[in-house]
Order: sequence, then structure tokens, then C-alpha cells
Amino acid sequence: MDDTKVGEIERLEDLAYELRAKLLQLCGTYEGAVHIGGDLSVADILTALFNYGLHVNPADIADPRRDRFVLSKGHAAVCMYIAMAIRGFFSYDDILKTYGQLGSAYGMHPCKVQLPGVECSTGSLGHGLPLAVGMALGARHRGASHRIVCLMGDGETGEGSVWEAAMAARSNELGNLVAFIDRNRQLMTSFAEERVVFEPYPDKWRAFGWEVVEADGHDMASLVAAIDGLPATDSGRPTVVICETIKGKGVDFMEHNLAWHAGSLGPADLERAMAALEASRRKAVA
Repeated sequence: MDDTKVGEIERLEDLAYELRAKLLQLCGTYEGAVHIGGDLSVADILTALFNYGLHVNPADIADPRRDRFVLSKGHAAVCMYIAMAIRGFFSYDDILKTYGQLGSAYGMHPCKVQLPGVECSTGSLGHGLPLAVGMALGARHRGASHRIVCLMGDGETGEGSVWEAAMAARSNELGNLVAFIDRNRQLMTSFAEERVVFEPYPDKWRAFGWEVVEADGHDMASLVAAIDGLPATDSGRPTVVICETIKGKGVDFMEHNLAWHAGSLGPADLERAMAALEASRRKAVA
């Protein structure tokens, strides 16, 4: 790996740490519950996408050549908002001041009517990939060369609508479509395989005709390699990037802990969480 790429990966790692710190700060100031566990599991993926993989310009959000991003895992909206703020779409301070309030553009699920720059209103699990398939098919019919990227949680891929969309994507040869899977192996109240048998998970996607890439969702070099290796948008097969992740990643008492699907942080918990995040960061760079 050349020095330029190493430097880029280090930059992205710094941004992912910044995102997690800001996420914890918001969780410590908002009076309601934040979906903190799943937000932390997608922090690296969203950092890599908004600051490396997606061809978007915050200063020109209507550019027809831009890539489109669909957050099917809509309850991770606040993590996406912060990733977008770091990228320059809007101010983090605005998120912090108004998140979750009546009339705020920064709702618990994303709304494209309320927040320019959001491509798709989501939150009902299992709907994001069907919407992305329609967007990719429309782009193909128009002869457009941009990419459609959809981020899903693994739990929602138990929905039949996901597999109908997967079949439609391959049938229509939508090589301009990429799905990223947050494979944290946890649902809201249980571990995934206790409720739904997903394994052999990559083989299921292969059986539906998708190109399958397996990545470490917390290793920035792995995510960058997955993005760099995506096929051209005029190829004939959609791609799924299955990212192995940990729910609550970066805060030791939240990791693999079902109690932290959603929650809030009081002053003492916030101090403890920030200390854990800092320790995790020091360990990662050691």
C-alpha cells in the first residue's frame, strides 16, 4: 500500500473517531433514547462512504451525476447525520441543538422532505433495498452512470421484501447498485441467529446472483479496499459488501450488549463512555 493510501486510511480513521465522539456527546445531551448500539456499529462504514466512497458534493446536492445513498437501517439516522455534517452538508451544532424535537430536520428517522441532502425517507425495515432497486433501474434507463448505495442491517434482511428486491436487481442486471450490510449479528432484543438462521449468509446472496465482498466493518483499510474493488456501474451484477461489525463498537460496556440497542447517557455514563472510546482509540493506533 502506497503512502498516499495509508494517509487516506489514517484520515478516515480519525474521522470515524470524531463521529463516535460526537455521537456519544449527542446521546449524553438528548433527553430521549438514541439507537446508540447500531449507530456505533455503522460508524466506520458511514465514514468510509461519505468521506471516500460516495461521489457527492455538499455544495451541489442536486447534481444529477451524484451517487445516491439510501439508509435502509433508518434508526441509524443520527449516525448518518453526523457523518454528513463532518462531510460538510450541514452543521453538527444544528443536529445537537434540535435532534428529535418536533419540527426538527433531524428526526429519529431520515426524511428527505425535512432535510435536503437525504435522498430517501426510510425507517420501515426491509424497504430500503426495494427503493434502491427502483432508483438504480431508473438511472439505468436514463443512461446515467452514478451509483446507488444502500446500507442495511443484517436483521432486516430477514424480510421477504429484501430478497424480492435482490432477485429483481440481478434480473435487471443492476451493476450500478451496491448494498452494504451491517452484520453485527444482533437484533433489538436478541442475538440474530437465535431468532432467524442467516448462515450461510454470503452464500444466500451468491445464490441470488450478486457479487459478494466480505469486509471487516471496523477496519478502514478493509472498507477502502472493498470500495476500490467495486465493479463499473455498467456491469451486469449488483454487489453486496457484507461488513462484519460489533454492535456498540468502541465503547466496551456497550459492545455485544443487548441493553444498548437504544438508550441515553447521564453525565457519569457519558464520562465513562468517552473514556472507553479514548482507550479503544489508543489501542487501535498502538
